[in-house]
Amino acid sequence: MKLKDIIKDIRILESNADPEMDILGIAYDSRKIQPGYLFVAVSGFQTDGHKFIATAAEHGACAVLCTQKGDWGIPYLITDNSRLALAVAGRNFYHDPACEMKLVGVTGTNGKTTTTHLIKHMLEHYGHKVGLVGTNGNMIGSRHIHTEYTTPESLDLQKLFREMADEGCTAAVMEVSSHSLALDRVGGLQFDTAVYSNLTQDHLDFHGTMEAYAEAKKKLFEVSKVGCFNMDDPWAAFMKDGAACSMLTYSAADPSCDLWADALDFKSSGVTFTAHYRDEAVPARLAIPGMFSVHNALACISAGLSLGLKLDECCAALSTAEGVRGRVESVPTGSDYSIIIDYAHTPDALENVIKTLKPVTSGRLIAVFGCGGDRDRTKRPKMGRIGTDLADISVITSDNPRTEEPEAIIADILPGVREERKDTVVVITDRISAIHWAIDHAQSGDCVLLAGKGHEDYQIIGRTKIHLDEREVVADYLKGKVEKC
Repeated sequence: MKLKDIIKDIRILESNADPEMDILGIAYDSRKIQPGYLFVAVSGFQTDGHKFIATAAEHGACAVLCTQKGDWGIPYLITDNSRLALAVAGRNFYHDPACEMKLVGVTGTNGKTTTTHLIKHMLEHYGHKVGLVGTNGNMIGSRHIHTEYTTPESLDLQKLFREMADEGCTAAVMEVSSHSLALDRVGGLQFDTAVYSNLTQDHLDFHGTMEAYAEAKKKLFEVSKVGCFNMDDPWAAFMKDGAACSMLTYSAADPSCDLWADALDFKSSGVTFTAHYRDEAVPARLAIPGMFSVHNALACISAGLSLGLKLDECCAALSTAEGVRGRVESVPTGSDYSIIIDYAHTPDALENVIKTLKPVTSGRLIAVFGCGGDRDRTKRPKMGRIGTDLADISVITSDNPRTEEPEAIIADILPGVREERKDTVVVITDRISAIHWAIDHAQSGDCVLLAGKGHEDYQIIGRTKIHLDEREVVADYLKGKVEKC
């Protein structure tokens, strides 16, 4: 492809590169440069891509797109935002693959993964082949592709969309994180539908304030044709304000919204309700328990409506949907107590899942949880307060400590524990030992909640990922207990 075609819609401040030059590929990692590639120098969290321009040139880069002028030894193009430039260059190089599909984005603190999976299921129910981008991994139809990030870097995302389109996908559904919006990973994309779920405290280590976090999320509705908003969330009005897209509102209670629900019924097997849209009222069911499942279902239905499906079609598809790995996931125990794995790693998510499980637990609820390292420290005592206030027994342990000392993270959690609840709290730093303790102390009718890891099959200690799948931990320990008997 010609360089001039790759840099279309990119603001170029200065250049000495031949626009007719042939570009064979693009890379933002100098180690992936091949002869004839364009290198895009991006400033990252830990390093600056400009430091590797010389290396890229040695590997055969024929030009560099960057924000700083220097004696690079190869032709250069200067722009004011290399992250956005990378996104647009990737879109152009892969011939704008997203425009060949219906593109749906879901943003919010909690519920993104479940909602995207529900939308994928709904669209597939009516004949679409659907790609998915999200926390649990990426998918092209039924094929799973491992991912390191909720939203891949923009160039990788465009390459993935190209694969989806080439393999016959007619729709793509993606989780759109605040990081991806702030860092222009979804730059150059136009969404057919964008869904807003909720905003609760998370990622303040990156954004600094809730207002900045909300501003990042709001960017999605600047590049969407239709926005679907959960009006039960206090930040929804902020998200809607000034949005240029068409709007569809939904609520689990408010009949003034476009889509709303009543006759809610909660059971351990899931939720049922009546969905109202315009002059229609249709029974709906989702086989995932909890109030948050009502909101996730309404988010899915709103997306379906915005894409042209009818209310009864959306509800019919939902009734056949199953749960999502790591989201209120039941683990077999062969005993008269239950074990649930859930990704809850924010104060709001932990509160939601405990409140969901308590009413359907005949015995005690034992919550095993911790907080991630190198992340927002202010949420740690809040997690401590919520977990120990709501659970009958709390086991405070490690999550992904990363480069922090696990004991220091736990020390930040413990101030949230009320004095009168301290007798119900156990501290076990090693997560596997914490899970074993909870199993050993589970009685008939109890529910053991393993919160924070969800779909993850690893633990990050230092900068190393160590294999840790809680399903395996539970199965191995229960098998060992049986063999000892």
